[in-house]
Formats: sequence, structure tokens, C-alpha cells
Amino acid sequence: MQTQDPIQQKELRLLDAYWRASNYLSVGQIYLRDNPLLREPLKIDHIKRMLLGHWGTTPGQNFVYVHLNRVIKKYDLNMFYISGPGHGGPAMVSQTYLEGTYSEVYPDISQDTAGMKKLFRQFSFPGGIPSHVSPECPGSLHEGGELGYSLSHAFGAVFDNPDLIAACVVGDGEAETGPLATAWHSNKFLNPETDGVVLPILHLNGYKIANPTVLARIPEKELLSLFEGYGWKPYLISGEDPLTMHQEMAALLDKVVEEIKAIKENAATGQDVTRPCWPMIILRTPKGWTGPKMVDGMPVEGTFRAHQVPLSDPAAHPEHLQQLEAWLRQYRPEELFDVNGRLVPDLLALAPAGERRMGANPHTNGGLLLKNLRLPDFREYGLAIDERGGSGPGDTLVVGQFVRDVIRLNLQSRNFRVFGPDETLSNKLDAVFEVSSRQWEAETVETDVLLAKDGRVLEMLSEHQCEGWLEGYLLTGRHGLFNCYEAFIHIIDSMFNQHAKWLKVTAELPWRRPLASLNILLASHVWRQDHNGFTHQDPGFIDHVVNKKAGVVRVYLPPDANCLLSVMDHCLRSRHYVNVMVAGKHPSPQWLSVSEATLHCAKGIGIWEWASNDEGVEPDVVMACAGDVPTLETLAAVSILRLALPELKIRVVNVVDLMKLQPAHEHPHGLSDIDFDALFTKDKPVIFAFHAYPWLIHRLTYKRTNHHQIHVRGYKEEGTITTPFDMTVLNEMDRFNLVQDVIDRLPQLEDRTAYLKQQMKDKLIEHGQYIREHGIDMPEIREWKWAALH
Repeated sequence: MQTQDPIQQKELRLLDAYWRASNYLSVGQIYLRDNPLLREPLKIDHIKRMLLGHWGTTPGQNFVYVHLNRVIKKYDLNMFYISGPGHGGPAMVSQTYLEGTYSEVYPDISQDTAGMKKLFRQFSFPGGIPSHVSPECPGSLHEGGELGYSLSHAFGAVFDNPDLIAACVVGDGEAETGPLATAWHSNKFLNPETDGVVLPILHLNGYKIANPTVLARIPEKELLSLFEGYGWKPYLISGEDPLTMHQEMAALLDKVVEEIKAIKENAATGQDVTRPCWPMIILRTPKGWTGPKMVDGMPVEGTFRAHQVPLSDPAAHPEHLQQLEAWLRQYRPEELFDVNGRLVPDLLALAPAGERRMGANPHTNGGLLLKNLRLPDFREYGLAIDERGGSGPGDTLVVGQFVRDVIRLNLQSRNFRVFGPDETLSNKLDAVFEVSSRQWEAETVETDVLLAKDGRVLEMLSEHQCEGWLEGYLLTGRHGLFNCYEAFIHIIDSMFNQHAKWLKVTAELPWRRPLASLNILLASHVWRQDHNGFTHQDPGFIDHVVNKKAGVVRVYLPPDANCLLSVMDHCLRSRHYVNVMVAGKHPSPQWLSVSEATLHCAKGIGIWEWASNDEGVEPDVVMACAGDVPTLETLAAVSILRLALPELKIRVVNVVDLMKLQPAHEHPHGLSDIDFDALFTKDKPVIFAFHAYPWLIHRLTYKRTNHHQIHVRGYKEEGTITTPFDMTVLNEMDRFNLVQDVIDRLPQLEDRTAYLKQQMKDKLIEHGQYIREHGIDMPEIREWKWAALH
């Protein structure tokens, strides 16, 4: 450390006073519902009856925030704050209240005694705010309810934001999660010239809820070596004496900011093209710093007992009332707030001004900065349809050309990226590499391809990082696409949960602006895992998605390339949703022209007249399908039925927008009962071939008039390394089983279909024998074509 103190005694006293004010407000939020400034002796009536919140991480986070304010003012930094350690809500609420942002967003939480009372009362209180750093808090873009994603979000936020610094506090409990442990490697993807900076501050307070933390209990040499091995330049600061720690933290932050500025200047002038070794801080302070040292004869400060609420309800433990009052009064609130309850002027002057306040940084309310993408006309990329069912090169291969030009058209604005866990080529989005390489700052060798220091594609073999990067990118006002294997998107189930919850809550906050949608393209799907087998077969992410509020989730199952183009265009234009698109990458039949696909996708669901023969009469059966392979098998079954039973009236209904199946009062895309009945009838059998697990269709339609007649075939957890068609046979969603299902559901056909049903059974036996001898599907399956029927 420097031999000369970086801050003079007056500034030191003010800095410490600001920190005391932060801690006072934080304790007040946890405990008080009245008497906010202790203008009278504390009484039980002043205390909340339910004490909820987390004190342990809060004083350390207040310490960090106060010192970040100082360097923001000194160096005029464009910086915002990410609170990783879970339920550290009191700290960020206190800080944004002191700097004035909170009262600007919520004028009723005014900067006076009445406003402070409301600030305290609302915390972890019915009708109030959560105990973690939530969307309701200005300056927050990271949901603090689940651990592991703070550093990923920080990196996502600074990509393409060259003057932005994300100060990310990582809790030592959070550091034990898999996503966070992997996120340290994000420094290998950060371009010092075109991207911003992440300043990680690992907060070692030693404990989780009830256990010590790993990183707090390893030797200092091992700890520093760990982060040096990750490619960081770690600085350790440790202590508990406030005045000493203020001086050391101020000196360290000055040093770190100067190093960051030097790295950025060198990159801008081309003086240093090697990957930077970015600084990071390891801050070791006691858990529950400045709180009660002993409670009921047990040590609290510096132990796991400081994690949540150190003192129990005084109504049940009267001796705790006096201890709480002493704890609050040690911060000397009478020196910090004037007679009206406003922070005294000398302390007010310590906070940055305007948008330099971390609670008011516009990047934390990304919709303020969001600009529309420049999109090409997706129709120009459509496949010409000379015949129904003609083979296309692969749906994702086609849409890759569209995404390529989305990248190209937005290169100058630098507000669109493609993210994926080393699967962009595998998922056949090959065309994107015609205009951009993968961004990569680590070492390269001669045999590497498609790597560059500046690229619009970010790949790391971690679904967590790709999702977290994209979320951070979207939350700060940009656009993106995440492509992933369908089976392994489950790795980010919980991350999706948190983002969907964020969207739901922020949609209800008028000061939050809508964001670009989180767009997820799932390829390499369940029905085409020819060489991967059972491990790569799981379409259940769709089920998970539809659990969320209808206002924020959308699921699309385009049956061919032209429909995928239309869906992709729609999703990239949309705002504040999670859009899930499922599409195949292998050569597959194409059904609709571009104009037909545009109309069909705009409706989301519709009758395919060219495949049906019930116009003007009531159908005998409805053949419904959702997904590319289910559509193929349905149409193949229809062709068999119409040739064998020409008098049978069949209606073919294709579903692109899965949410259309829900009632209109449950989802904004849902069909009314009248419209649903018009498509599916009120009493006729519906044979539904579905991409995913069958019960999801039953769940979405259980309130419909004809639900008891909807019979769904889909994935039933049957699969292995086999042929494409055999996957459908194993799960009984193939054309031959679909034909039998129709026969079984129509008693009037009983006398005329014995031979047809036997033929279908024979075909299944023949199929099984053929693939085991030849290793591929029968020619009649591989070469099947839709024949125009009249």
C-alpha cells in the first residue's frame, strides 16, 4: 500500500460518516417500522413484528459502494454496480436512497423523516419490496434472489460498451456455484478496445448461511494463485478497523482505476495487443461488520450467525430491544441527518451527480438505450416451393443467412450478437461466419479458424455463460440470439426462470423501459439425434417455459424454413418476451411458400387446405401437428388415409405458435373458444402429433370443449442411436401408428379397415427388420413425397 494516506482526515471522516449512514439505513430497513431517526427511546411498537432480511453481506457492500462513489467522482467514471451476494438488498436500497435516485423514482419515499419511515417500513413487508436486490431497486439489473450469475451479467453488460465499467461484487458463497466459478474465464473474451471493463470485487466475509466458505478458508498464497491462474491480477485487502480500511481501500481503488485506464489507453492506441491482465479486488471483512458482536452469549459478528437477522424479535426477547437501540445509535444518526431527516449537506456532496450515480446509470434500465435493429426483408431468403414437401437444405441453414445479414446491417451500431456453447456451426448457422468470426482474446495457433479479437459471435462451452452474457447484453439495451442443442438448454432452466421473473416484474414498473426479447433457438432437436442417442433427447424445455406468466413467454414450432424465417423476424422485432423457437438443421420437407408462411405464422395456427379434403363439410377427424417432424409424419399419415379411404374427410391443422392452444383469457395469443372449436370441432377426434411431451398439449387444452377427444402422440422417453424414422416409431408418433390411431378413433370405419390396419402393422415390422439389416430407413421413408390429392 502507499505510505502516504490517499485521503485527508476531513474526507476520511466524511467517507466514514457516509458509510455509517448507509449502515444505519440498512439496519433500519430490517428492524424499524417507526421512529426512524430514534428521536425518542426505542420501543417494541417501533419494531416490525416479522424480522426478515440479510445483514451479513450488507455492511461490506455499503463499504464498497461508498468507495466506488469516490472514484466515480475523482475520475468521472461511467460505472454501475452489480450485487452478487444474494440478499444484499438493504445495501443497494440504502445507497440509492442516499444518492437521491430512489426518491426520484419513488417520490413518496422522500428524503425526509416521513420518507425514511416509508423506506424502512416497505422492506420485506407486505406490499413492499423483497429483501434481495430486485427490479424495484433503481440501478439494479441483476436479480439477487439466486446466486451464480453476477459476473456473467457483468461481462454481458460491458460487451460493446467501451466506456462502461461494471463493478461486480461477488459473494464468497456465490463463488462456490458452478456458473460463477466458470465466469472468471470471461476475461478471455473481452476486447479492451471495443468492450468495457468488469471490475470483480470478491467479498470474503467468511461464511454462507451456516457454513464457512471455501475461498475464505484456503491459504492466501493459494487464493492469489487461483486468480492469477484465471488470468486476473488480484489485489487483497483485509481488515476490520474502519478508518484503516477506508485508507487502504481508497489507495487500492486509485491504483486499480489507473491500471484500467492504462490498459484502455494502450488498447486504443494499439501499443499493446496482448490480452490484458485485468485487476480484481479480494476484500476480506467480517460478516456482519459493525453489527452486534455477541448475542445471548454467542459470537455473531464475523460468524455465520450474522448472515440474516442478528437480533430476534424484542417482543419475544426483551433484552434485544436495548441491544438493537445501542447498535443503531452507534452510527450516530444525529450527526448524519438534519432535523428534517435529510442527509446533511457535506455528506450529500459525496455522491456523484446525475447519471454518474450508479442508481441512475441508464445502462441499468436498458430500455432507455434500446434502438431498433436494422433487419433485412426475411422474404428475400425464402425457399422457392416448386412442390409441396420438396426437400430443403435444413431450416436453420436457411435462417442462418438471414441472421448473417442481421449481423452485417448492425455492425456499425454494434448492438447485436449471437451466443452459443460451441454449437453455432453444429446448429448449421454457418452463414454468420461469412461476416464475423468468434470473439476470442486468448492464444491462437495456426490451425485455428474463425477466431478474432473482435467478433459478433460469442461461444464458450458453458450454457450458463452464454445465457448470462446474453442476459447482461439485453438488460443494457441491446439485442441477441442464443442458439443451443435442445436437450442441453435445460442447463439454464433456472437462469431462464430468473430472467422471466425479471421481465414480469419490470413490465409492472412504469419507470422501467421494455427490453429486447430473449430469443432462444433450439436446434439439434429430439427427433434427429441419429448418432448421439438417448442422452441428447429431451424436448422438455418447452414445458418449463410455459410455466411462466403468459405475458412474457412465447413458444414457436415452425414446420419448415420459410416459417422459421418469419418467426425469427418476428422474434427479433419483439420486446420484453422470452421467445423459444425449435427448428431442425437437417435437410427436410418444405411445405409453404414465403407468402404462405408469412400468413400462416401471423395467424400462428391454421388449416392447411391443400392437405385437407373437408371443405364445405364436417370432418371425420382432425389431424393436428406442431413441429417439423410431427408435421412430416402427419402429412404422410394423411396421404395413406386419403389414398386408402378417399371418402374419409380429414382436416389438417398446423400449429406454429403453441400459445394459440391456450384460452384467450389465459394467454394474449390464445384462441377464443369459438375459434378453437371452429378449427378442432366440438366432438370429432383430434389426432395430434406433437414435438415434445404429449401431456403439455393436454395441459394447454384441458378447458376446451373437445378436450376429451384430443389424442396426443409425442416424445415418450424412448430413444437410442437409431435412424430418424425409427425415433418416431419408438415413440409411436410415426405415420403408421397415426393411421392406426385414426382407425381406432372412428368406429364407423371398423368393417372396412382391417386390411389397412394390418398393413400398417406389417410396415412397422418391415421397418424394424430393414434398419437392423441396412442401418438406414427404408427407401419408401427416405424418398417419400407428398402427392397432390383431390
